Amino acid sequence: MAAVSLWAMALLVLLPGLILQSDGARLSVPLAVQGVVLGHTGVALIRVLTATTVRLTALGFWVFAYVWLGLAPLAQLATDTYPWAYRTGQGTALTAVAVVELGLLAHSAGAAVAARRERARTAAGPAAPSPGPVERLLSRRLAPWRLLSLCGLALALAAVLIPSQPGGMSAYFTSREALREAGSADGSDNAFLSALRSWSLSVPAFWALLGLLHVPRVPGGDRLLRGVRRLLLPLLLALNVVVNNPVSKPRFWFGTVLLTLLFAVPRLSRPRAFRVIAATLMASVLLLFPYSDYFRYSDREQFTVVSLSAQFTANGDYDAFQQVQTGIDMARDRGFSPQDALGPVLFAVPRSVWPDKPGDTGITLAQYAGYDFLNLSAPLWIESYLWAGPPTVAAVFFLLGAAGRRMDDVRHRLRDRAGTLATFLVPAFAFYQIVFLRGSLLGIVGPLTLLVTVPLLVTTPGARAARLVPSAQPTAPTRPVQLPGTGGHP
Repeated sequence: MAAVSLWAMALLVLLPGLILQSDGARLSVPLAVQGVVLGHTGVALIRVLTATTVRLTALGFWVFAYVWLGLAPLAQLATDTYPWAYRTGQGTALTAVAVVELGLLAHSAGAAVAARRERARTAAGPAAPSPGPVERLLSRRLAPWRLLSLCGLALALAAVLIPSQPGGMSAYFTSREALREAGSADGSDNAFLSALRSWSLSVPAFWALLGLLHVPRVPGGDRLLRGVRRLLLPLLLALNVVVNNPVSKPRFWFGTVLLTLLFAVPRLSRPRAFRVIAATLMASVLLLFPYSDYFRYSDREQFTVVSLSAQFTANGDYDAFQQVQTGIDMARDRGFSPQDALGPVLFAVPRSVWPDKPGDTGITLAQYAGYDFLNLSAPLWIESYLWAGPPTVAAVFFLLGAAGRRMDDVRHRLRDRAGTLATFLVPAFAFYQIVFLRGSLLGIVGPLTLLVTVPLLVTTPGARAARLVPSAQPTAPTRPVQLPGTGGHP
């Protein structure tokens, strides 16, 4: 009860109070309704932070909703100041608040339906229905030799791609801008190929390291595997320092890598440790995130600390609510585009084959607003709204809420089974989900697909993995190998 009171005081009183005390704050109808959104996101986040079970997917969603669509719009509406130049009227602002709240309500409803089904399953005991597709997927287990093949692939890609990168390894410790420019210095102006090369290094290296730290024992093969692991572990640690460092990779991706590595450790996934890490995450998002793009550009500006309210109203990282408003105006002028929903689904189809392929929604919104700078966000709220209006917002977020709760419940049920996909994939999706929510979809669906596909290739179905265990030990749990200095758990 004390924890609930402290979080409520911080999230629902202290932080909003600091924002509303800023100079120029004035009351309006959209600002008053925004208080409902702030209360909804704050209460939901408090429930996650003080729950007796660890719900990582819910944490990722409500952290984004509270900061980017709760606090930031509160500051923007109170002062009528936004990161970008485009302005809308009070009617559009009120509609934007309503669209955001509609998505939040649908997400909460979907999570509630999934939670009720989980309670019914638990009450049924042995008579419970057979596992559904989500549980069968997350029950997949690491296959040691497949994992070692991934390690070899990650190192081979690094051996080929890093030396061929202009600037070599040193380019990965300059800035994202310098790395991008170096990638185009070889005469190729294909942004897709440059991004593919970057993610083809980062994602396999990340999963190879994570799997190597937690791969389960295989009876009769430990001696050889332990020797191979000892050889590969320092190589993969060094590779990840190069290709997944916060200097040359996006902040959201580096955060996903770090938090997934933390929450894959069983002791750090217990409720008490979870609350400590979650509290640290909240503090980092509010206090450190705005300054974590220091290495993004080669010409670095002077480091200046400003208030939260100033960050929310001037920093383009918090343009989500403004982009929702811009999209609502665009939909009013141009109508809805249901066919645009096919763009993220068929992202791999080249434009030479599909000339009318939908464009990046963030770029479309920037062009509509008349900006020269086109690298803007397009939150899932406005992406789904532009497809067919409020009904698609409600449907998309209901499904997202139900799927997220289902993933958290399955992970909780499988928490004592080492080497399952739930241990790794749920934390990875939970925190990369912030990028997914911020959008735009067409820009992140490729890395997200790679993030999900790679672990599927190095795991086998749970039933198949069970057959690898000798019949003499049918009930013995599979445990990760205790490697010297790796922090594995027996």
